[in-house]
Amino acid sequence: MGKYQLDTPENKAFVREMRNSLLSFGHQFPSPGGGSYYLGDDGTPWKDRPRETWITSRMAHVYSLGVMLGHEGSEALADAALKGLFGELYDEDHGGWYAGITSDGDYLPNKQCYAHAFVILAATSAYLAKRPNSKELLKSAIAAYDAHFWEGERGLSVDTWNTEFTKLDEYRGMNANMHSVEAFLAVADALEDENYRIRAGRIINFVIGWASDNEYRIPEHFTSDWIPDLECNKDKPDDCFKPYGATPGHGIEWARLIVQWAISTYGINNENVSDYIKIAEKLYNRAIEDGWNVDGAPGICYTTGWDGKPIVHDRMHWTLAEAINTSAVLFRVTGNEKYKEDYAAFMEYLDKYVFDHETGSWFHQLDQNNKLLDTVWPGKCDIYHALQATMIPYNEMVGVSIAAALSRTR
Repeated sequence: MGKYQLDTPENKAFVREMRNSLLSFGHQFPSPGGGSYYLGDDGTPWKDRPRETWITSRMAHVYSLGVMLGHEGSEALADAALKGLFGELYDEDHGGWYAGITSDGDYLPNKQCYAHAFVILAATSAYLAKRPNSKELLKSAIAAYDAHFWEGERGLSVDTWNTEFTKLDEYRGMNANMHSVEAFLAVADALEDENYRIRAGRIINFVIGWASDNEYRIPEHFTSDWIPDLECNKDKPDDCFKPYGATPGHGIEWARLIVQWAISTYGINNENVSDYIKIAEKLYNRAIEDGWNVDGAPGICYTTGWDGKPIVHDRMHWTLAEAINTSAVLFRVTGNEKYKEDYAAFMEYLDKYVFDHETGSWFHQLDQNNKLLDTVWPGKCDIYHALQATMIPYNEMVGVSIAAALSRTR
């Protein structure tokens, strides 16, 4: 059992071996132009699928972490992904980044806040890893984001423009805002620019307000006036980015980001931090109560209704990764053994069902009975969530982004 328990030598070894395996699994992602291929079940590129900006950015991020971890080959891999962000994925005519490029060389329509947030994260990590020209990329990414996605008056980010940045979609969403918080905290840590930490706090306080009014189930989808659209995608409940209902994995992920932001803003022993940690616990515990082991088999279901009952029973790998991260973080800041026990249960489930011991990485989607499913996430597109789940639980600087923490301990 020590293999699964936080802070034991056995767990540290298990996590370290998995981290190295994940970094090795992703080596085949680069296309000739630098954009990331979508990886298949065994890490072989699926070259018929688009090379998307969000995946390319994630690979730039993880191999920048790889550089700082000393993983062999990471420099070339990080630089390959950065080549894609500097080159084939960047829109020279209208600015910003295309959503992606097809195997035939056509550009995917629209400019996504989600993808631009990941460009910022990638550039920040690359800058901390001292990759060439990464600071210029970071400046360009921040400028594009600030010009098109940040609504300063509301303190929130819009979601999707057309390619030319002339027409803004009416949809507003929490997924893009959540990853914007992640990116803003990374920028604040790397550049020591507190304006971005303040921005992150504005988004967080908005989310907390709606969650606290909704039994700590976070509304995901909003109208252009930021009114919750609780029926969005009811006819497509398993959408990969805009699922219907509450998403327990996001409640878990928000909980961790709230703790990180609060500690980095106020310091560990501040009364305000205590209040935010209690809110984070409510979000996490609501999500675990609604989603973990609730349908006759182990695992966290993808979505629930507003009554907390499961709707999409599939298990997505990213949800487990965030549960591993957040349970560890909450144990670090509260000392509550419950969270340590949760971490051990999640790690055991990972080892038994989700970690692919034969071909590497994590299965990205399992069904209610923990059998492989490919209706939403075929293959193993990238290693971002899984890799971070081998690092965040052992990041002693809870209030510091993982790349910045790693750079300070090199």
